[in-house]
Amino acid sequence: MSELEGAERLDRRMITMTAVLTGVIAVVGAVVAGSAMISSGTPAGVTMLAVFGGALVVFGLSVGVDYIRWRATTYRLSEERLELRFSFVLNRRRSLARDRIRTVDVTASPLQRLFGIAAVVIGTGQSGESGESEVKLDAVSRERAHELRRELLRHAADAEPHTDDGTLAELDWRWAAYAPLSVLTPALGAAAVGAVANVASWFGDSDDVVGSVVSDLLIAAALFGYVTVVIGVLLAGAIGALLLFVEMWWGYRLDREPGGTLHVRRGLLTSRSISLEERRLRGAEIIEPLGVRLARAGRVDAIATGIREGGTGQGERTDHKTLLPAAPRAVALRVVSDVLREPDVSGALTGLTPHPRAARSRRLRWALAPVTLVFAVLLTVELAAGDQIATRAGSALAGLVAAVPWVFAVIAVPIAVLLAVDAYRNLGHGLSGRYLVARRGVARRSTALVQRTGVIGWTVRQSIFQRRSGLLTLVATTAAGSGAYTIPDVDVTEGVAFADEAVPDLLAEFIERPGESPATTVTRER
Repeated sequence: MSELEGAERLDRRMITMTAVLTGVIAVVGAVVAGSAMISSGTPAGVTMLAVFGGALVVFGLSVGVDYIRWRATTYRLSEERLELRFSFVLNRRRSLARDRIRTVDVTASPLQRLFGIAAVVIGTGQSGESGESEVKLDAVSRERAHELRRELLRHAADAEPHTDDGTLAELDWRWAAYAPLSVLTPALGAAAVGAVANVASWFGDSDDVVGSVVSDLLIAAALFGYVTVVIGVLLAGAIGALLLFVEMWWGYRLDREPGGTLHVRRGLLTSRSISLEERRLRGAEIIEPLGVRLARAGRVDAIATGIREGGTGQGERTDHKTLLPAAPRAVALRVVSDVLREPDVSGALTGLTPHPRAARSRRLRWALAPVTLVFAVLLTVELAAGDQIATRAGSALAGLVAAVPWVFAVIAVPIAVLLAVDAYRNLGHGLSGRYLVARRGVARRSTALVQRTGVIGWTVRQSIFQRRSGLLTLVATTAAGSGAYTIPDVDVTEGVAFADEAVPDLLAEFIERPGESPATTVTRER
């Protein structure tokens, strides 16, 4: 097969980067392996031959593979198509029509930035295996990567009418204060303790190190109190959350470019440049984790078709759908209004239709059921083992054990009730211009504004308990975002009327309207 006319190669600096990285890893590995072999009594000559011979083999294979990839890969960008060819032993050629290209994401890891190169991922916005729905150029020069992004998305600017472009949001460092409010903070603190234990285990027996860490924590708790230890872990987690925020959102900026393209740029060590065509936008979602919501802040995600699920080395799903990090609620509402081109969404979100009181009763039962179960288990254990504990450890300890179920109930019941009431208050639905609004959740409250024309179906669910309470659950099906947005425990009559108003005629054949003849009604139900 002849080479593509006017084709370009990947950047040759990718080979140099691989050589440097592999060389460092090989040298470190050789030193560690050589020290271990010498300490075990292996002759020096055999050690040198095995260790450095193996390092050379690993280095040669890694650099050789990257050289073949660079030599065998070519790509060409024409006015109609993007063509990619890999020719080594077997020939593989892919071609994407430019009018099918929907996303162009540019990322650069710290090592790639050091060598002035970046990876470009071109997506078609279709579901399925990533190898069939996108093309990855890894790596090209940083300048060429941004040129490709502009050129590949140029067809959108040419095809769409001119739209107002400009900056919709920029990073405000005060937003970093919301990072420690994430549920990841205690996990990061615990991970920090584990990391210290792992590093320390390199210099001694791992069992002794773990035991020492646990012993030190118990001693600290005895000396300073458990609250102090918890505060220390949370402080370590808060520092980790702040550092993670800085790495992810450094230089953040959300722009609307000519032709109707939303462009997000961010990242300190790994830079990210993500583009989203507005014609694929089907709404927006305001995400408010509990801690962030108590601080009156929230994150904004896009609801769009063709957003990749991650897994190709370009980050998680939130890397591609997040338009705004956790920011003050007023800022989040303004960004949603600007992105959706709606005059003001704050009024619609404050005027949502509340759900019936029966929905509150269901949440109270759901919240109290696990509390009751745990209380019953603790009480059973106390009644079964109370006499034995009193005999072996004395009445003081027995009394302490006997109080555990009741202390648990005194603490857990009010918390469960508060969470259930909050879950009920967070339920709401309504219409705002071209969008339907659905809100729910406690630990992670979500308010979704979904384009009404983007709803392709309704799923109506009703359990036996909902039927007795006169409730049902509506699920709006769409090809964008998560694919389904739920409105739980809404009144039967009001819910069906809302679904019919939100998307007229979609449920028409299943609704019995006043004045219809019985025959017509039976036919529609059938």
